[in-house]
Amino acid sequence: MISSLKTSPARSWTIFSLCIFCAPGWAQAPDDDKLDEIVVTATRMETSVRNAARSISVVGKDRIQIGTQQLGIDEALAGVPGLYMQNRYNFAQDLRISLRGFGARSSFGIRGVKVIVDGIPETLPDGQAGVDSIDIGSAQSIEVLRGPASALFGNASGGVISITSELGAVDPYLEGRVAGGDYGYSQLQFKSGGKLGSSDYLFNISRTEIDGYRDHSAARGGLVNTKLGVPLGENDKLTFSLALTDQPKAQDPGGINAAQAALDPSSARDVNVQFDAGESLEQQRFGVVYERFRPAGNLTLRNYYAWREFANKLPFTGGGAVDLDRFFYGIGGQYSLGDSLPDPLSLTFGVDLDRQDDDRKRFDNNDGALGAMVFDQNERVDSSGIYAQGQYDLSEEWSVLAGLRYDEISYDVTDRYLADGDDSGTLDFDEVSSSFALNYRMNSGVLFASFSSSFETPTTTELANPDASGGFNPELNPQTANNFEIGYKYSAGNLYYELTWFTIDLKDELIPYELPAFPGRTFYSNAGSSSRDGIEAALAWEYDNGFRFDASYTWSDFSFDDFVDDNANDFSGNQLPGLPEHFAYLGLSYLAENGFSGTFETIYSGNLYANNANTAEVSSYTVANLRIAFEFNSGRWIFRPYAGVNNLFDEGYNSNIRINAFGGRYFEPAPERNYYAGVVVNFSNTR
Repeated sequence: MISSLKTSPARSWTIFSLCIFCAPGWAQAPDDDKLDEIVVTATRMETSVRNAARSISVVGKDRIQIGTQQLGIDEALAGVPGLYMQNRYNFAQDLRISLRGFGARSSFGIRGVKVIVDGIPETLPDGQAGVDSIDIGSAQSIEVLRGPASALFGNASGGVISITSELGAVDPYLEGRVAGGDYGYSQLQFKSGGKLGSSDYLFNISRTEIDGYRDHSAARGGLVNTKLGVPLGENDKLTFSLALTDQPKAQDPGGINAAQAALDPSSARDVNVQFDAGESLEQQRFGVVYERFRPAGNLTLRNYYAWREFANKLPFTGGGAVDLDRFFYGIGGQYSLGDSLPDPLSLTFGVDLDRQDDDRKRFDNNDGALGAMVFDQNERVDSSGIYAQGQYDLSEEWSVLAGLRYDEISYDVTDRYLADGDDSGTLDFDEVSSSFALNYRMNSGVLFASFSSSFETPTTTELANPDASGGFNPELNPQTANNFEIGYKYSAGNLYYELTWFTIDLKDELIPYELPAFPGRTFYSNAGSSSRDGIEAALAWEYDNGFRFDASYTWSDFSFDDFVDDNANDFSGNQLPGLPEHFAYLGLSYLAENGFSGTFETIYSGNLYANNANTAEVSSYTVANLRIAFEFNSGRWIFRPYAGVNNLFDEGYNSNIRINAFGGRYFEPAPERNYYAGVVVNFSNTR
């Protein structure tokens, strides 16, 4: 029975003991200067890990690309502390990412976490982001800022995931990859990049198909990612990026109850098949970033445009088919003062202006066929923010950092379907976010403490009005939080470790629920107050012989302090659903001089609750994965065959939990043991 699988106390304690630290996933082995060498930009001030008084993890290209199946960014980020991921195998719902609990409420897509790709926001002005247009196969690095980011980016309570595509001064190359595996998995990729004169470029195209483990869970789609860096003189640069996404099919098997999950875990919910639940989408995103470097200061300007066509079928008749035509765009600028300031002081100022324009229609879903239109409205979101950040070095050891940001977010809905009345209206939110931190550098270690405030508005989808056919829910408020953390980072020789404790107080936390009349559709309400306490830790140790050890452990205590729902149910004191108290990662890898590499990893997730009442408990699980690769050269060619096994020990578990799902349909069972293999071929004329 999927919902009642248990991990023995002895087994849990062994995992806990091994994973008392959590690996950040460094691309290389740490040494005495590693904290200074690793430069991050997710803080909006280019700085080293040592000088960033925040919890930051960095994942490199090898961890992202070598031997991985490349179905989602969770493959690369599994070892990041505080980052809990679900829903890898339902491509109609997207990966659910939670940072310190923020984002766990999402029914699809990413909430509360700012996603940035090559300096361009993938997150909409209303706070929603998706990962279906992220090209993993050409990612150079991923930075994860763990903790509140509202003082940096505005509408982002949980943190930042910043992805940088490959680009740089390398010899031109051509690369192809072909892969296949169980459940109808196949993937083709062609990539070219390198230095061309004074410019550098990247072109990557890929296509993925998979039938899925469960019935009605097939998906297919293609991605194109291009990037061009053009220098303008010695100290100026333009970077152009173009990303195209075509996902014509992503079926949704739906959540099932415990009895069905135990009897037939690969089955789909019957009405999801009946109504052909799933989605299709197309997206085009173009962006340009201008960078100017001068002794007096550095200037960065960005401009982007994105078009998205989205169709979704839900498992009910009335309004069960959605058609969305979206256009979002924005501009921004940032200026960092240079020589005009005294050496101990750094200052950065910036502005972000973004707009989202959605034409949303709903039609009856007549057993998968499009019926009469029952809903038509335009939703516009305007977001503007200004911010300032500063750092002052009190001495060689002590630094103080501070940030302040002001945001205005306006929602405007125009009801075009007037047969049931006019539900047009506006909602306006404004918020001031602040942060303050201290950093103390000591030999090979860094001690830091920070305080920050954050906010998170409901998205346009979350503002759906349960009491009317159109318009926005006027009773829904943004959630706000005060965050405090203390952490320590250490790097010396081949050893790195970190330890962070945090506490968060939230007001008006956004909570999902379902209604019997709209099965599969999610609405939201505010909790009065809630609190979160947690510990994140990290350990990475690399031996000279190529053997590496990474491990992870995160403890979370997230609970409602004051929450009475609309039906007078009192959930005060209960744990937040969808998040385990303990989760952990253990990775063992080996890189030999002859080109062989292998990684064995285990991921542990503790018990969690599936509903606000804490009456539906989902048991813990431990899943193991193995991947191997071998690289060898032949003249100008490099060959890298690879293979992998997911769920090596055939553990029965759920890849996703649908929080507060009506009828107890919480469970989305994960695949059994499955295999994949592929080969990468790289050619360079200069090799």
